Amino acid sequence: MPRIPLGQIIEGAINFFVTNFSFLTIAFTRVMERVIAFLENTLMLLPPWLFILMAAGLVFWLTRKRGLSIFTLAGLMLIWNMQLWAATISTITLVLIATLTALLIGIPIGIVAALSTRVNRAVQPILDVMQTMPAFVYLIPAIPFFGLGKVAAIFATVIFSMPPAIRLTCLGIQQVPKDLVECADAFGSTKWQKLLKLQLPMATPTIMAGVNQTVMLALSMVVIAAMIGARGLGGEVWRAIQRLQMGSGFEAGIGIVIVAIILDRVLQHLGANKH
Repeated sequence: MPRIPLGQIIEGAINFFVTNFSFLTIAFTRVMERVIAFLENTLMLLPPWLFILMAAGLVFWLTRKRGLSIFTLAGLMLIWNMQLWAATISTITLVLIATLTALLIGIPIGIVAALSTRVNRAVQPILDVMQTMPAFVYLIPAIPFFGLGKVAAIFATVIFSMPPAIRLTCLGIQQVPKDLVECADAFGSTKWQKLLKLQLPMATPTIMAGVNQTVMLALSMVVIAAMIGARGLGGEVWRAIQRLQMGSGFEAGIGIVIVAIILDRVLQHLGANKH
């Protein structure tokens, strides 16, 4: 039985896009590098103690939970004490940009998929592939398109973390009670009025769950993305693995856990309050 050259076809398609659209990827890479550098430098301008106090205050303002704000204060102080502050800021920058990009792309696709059966049928198999594909595979096209560095890491992170935003946005809108939708139709609401004033507000808790999952997946990608030059806390873990420095690896891992817990608890609270 002749072997189907699937790998060669995929490689040929990637090479075609790299060869013919390299001017776009180069321009995009330069712009993104400036955005990343600007955001990192802006966050690094703040003294660590001031950033920590502001973060703890913001967490308390958003959640009204004293325990979580104290954990934020103590956790970020520990990260600063372990001399991982610059790496943490780099990781937060990567996660922030990747998450915002994934949401800006994913939520509109989820809305369209919820409102169109044809789009939904086309999108669902693609999401199945995106969610089951090993995360390392996303590094393969990222390198020829964007080279080694943070831009390639953000590209891979966006692709890896986008599916929950699409799925849960679609699910949230589809779960809006049909009698309420029919009531809106009976009162003569347009599609935009029905979407903006009924479906999206009622789907907000489910959409926020998708936002939460997107952030967590983006954060889980930082160690893998460090393999192509993302640096940050993931870079510290990767360096520790290469040098068999178990203590340093666990310190960076604890830093990732602290950031993940803070983001997860805040987003969970915001999502719960939308019910």
